[in-house]
Amino acid sequence: MLSKQTIEIIRSTVPVLEIHGTEITTRFYARLFENTPELLNVFNHSNQQEGRQQTALANAVYAAAVHIDRLNDIMPTVKQIAQKHRGIGVKPEHYPIVGENLLAAMSEVLGDAATPEILQAWSEAYGEIAGAFISVEQQMYEEVANKPGGWIGYRRFIVDKKVVESDVITSFYLRPEDGSAIVSYEPGQYLTFSIHIPGEKYAHVRHYSLSDVPNPNHYRISVKREDTIPNQPPGKVSTYLHAHVNEGDVLEVSAPAGDFILSDTDTIRPLVFLSGGVGMTPILSMLKSALHNNATRDITYIHAAINGDVHAFQEEVETLAKSHPNLTYKVVYETPTENDQVQRKFDKSGFIDLPWLQSVLAGPEADFYFCGPAPFMHAMNRSLRDFGVAEQDIHYEVFGPQLSFTA
Repeated sequence: MLSKQTIEIIRSTVPVLEIHGTEITTRFYARLFENTPELLNVFNHSNQQEGRQQTALANAVYAAAVHIDRLNDIMPTVKQIAQKHRGIGVKPEHYPIVGENLLAAMSEVLGDAATPEILQAWSEAYGEIAGAFISVEQQMYEEVANKPGGWIGYRRFIVDKKVVESDVITSFYLRPEDGSAIVSYEPGQYLTFSIHIPGEKYAHVRHYSLSDVPNPNHYRISVKREDTIPNQPPGKVSTYLHAHVNEGDVLEVSAPAGDFILSDTDTIRPLVFLSGGVGMTPILSMLKSALHNNATRDITYIHAAINGDVHAFQEEVETLAKSHPNLTYKVVYETPTENDQVQRKFDKSGFIDLPWLQSVLAGPEADFYFCGPAPFMHAMNRSLRDFGVAEQDIHYEVFGPQLSFTA
């Protein structure tokens, strides 16, 4: 329990963190990897290079300072982050290392403003927050270890099948090398991979959503090859998987994790899924599960893609729509190709916007789930709120570190 004085000191640092938060976390990660380079086997290098991890941590530190006297308010965020920590194998012994480097970074960036009193207060506060993470993560480790087929750490899986789904998305079917049982998962969850690329000193850690309903024999992930954005370096892991990982190869995988899952599966409320690009992977798992579990619930699935060439699983979802009268399926292409225009397998060109959503949906009284790239997430979040969808009915998944995209 933090003292009243400690709470007041932490609160007094809120304005400073709002200004210097990202500078502090940037210095923190630099120190962390200088002092403990082996942790580069745990963190996502790309998120570090792009500054996403630094921004996400700055947001988390700021939120902790704002809510320091009511840390229960940020427990949903703690649990969300803890899911990824469990996936990548964060351990209790990592927290003192992080705390030491975080306080040192504060001292370096803030200089004389980081008084001994402030650093002591943050040391106490960090201990409280770290304790919450350790407790939640320990519970998660125990839960997955005690489930049938569960495991802790990384386990070796063989690529049983590799299937090209579109010009940029390929699916990998994974079965355990040891032939024993695998733990089931909630549709919407992801697997965490430790990828060892030849010539690279450290492993690359990535999370990839499970793109199918649970199967007792294998997992399926579907990966977009990230090398199509102008002036942006290609994704090291995604291009490696597409070009060099083949059937029979072995990948190291940790057990399914994530809290972006369907809730109230027995309800008869309408259900709306919205996805953009490869954001369809967790959505497709949810969609197939929802159709399997409830044949009477009205479900609408709207997918946005650049065009038909990069649109994965088109035939799979069309087949679902034909065999399930309760499913309405809509497709939006940003720039349809000539072949798209001929086949007319899309319902709208351009982007998903509020007027069009209002024209195809019965109303805002539904459960909404959406996932996709950042611009798509911004647009959907804003449109749903403008549509009048209640806060508790909006559910989403952000790929990568948890960043804010409030309208």
